[in-house]
Amino acid sequence: MEFAENQILYLPIENLNLITKYGEEDDKFIKLDKMGSVHWQRRKAEAKDRIKDIAKQLIKVAAKRLTVKSFPINIDQVTYDQFSSSFPYIETEDQLKACEDVKSDFLKDVPSDRLIIGDVAAGKTELILRATFLVAKSSIQSVVLVPTTILSRQHYNNFAQRLTPFGIKVGELSRFVSTKDRNKTISLIKNGQVDILIGTHAILNDKIVFKKLGLICLD
Repeated sequence: MEFAENQILYLPIENLNLITKYGEEDDKFIKLDKMGSVHWQRRKAEAKDRIKDIAKQLIKVAAKRLTVKSFPINIDQVTYDQFSSSFPYIETEDQLKACEDVKSDFLKDVPSDRLIIGDVAAGKTELILRATFLVAKSSIQSVVLVPTTILSRQHYNNFAQRLTPFGIKVGELSRFVSTKDRNKTISLIKNGQVDILIGTHAILNDKIVFKKLGLICLD
């Protein structure tokens, strides 16, 4: 093992399990310490302190979430079933269960988190569609954040096609959207005239103000 100033420590091969990777940083950004130096111990202590600070913040956030009320989501089963029937495929058992789980989240009076995992083409987008449908029908806005502009446009076209017939307005913000349309969409969002906003990191701009945002989906 190499330390600063070309110091070398030979470790018995039976103790190789004690060696772990330092991190993902490039070698040129890693600063070595001298053998016996207190700098390494100090950096480890500082890292532990930062982890403790992050843990405290997470605990505070979790505690605060239990003391605030979430927006009430009204579930009109008849209208929901009409929208669900526009899905051109047969739902899987996992899809149906996930839908019911999301609906149960909406019936709680505190904010909820839910992680849904599935393979490509497993039907996760349909779950987002149904969730945003219920939220929009309760006059609450939703955000769907995606990693690429292509996926943003695909989602926008799909959502608009499925939701527009039900009186739900969908907007998009990505580099595919012109400056004129972007400014118009931002104005409509502020006035509550866009129910569902789809886009890339562009939707995280501080200039975007929602009238009543209640659901954030990360796809």
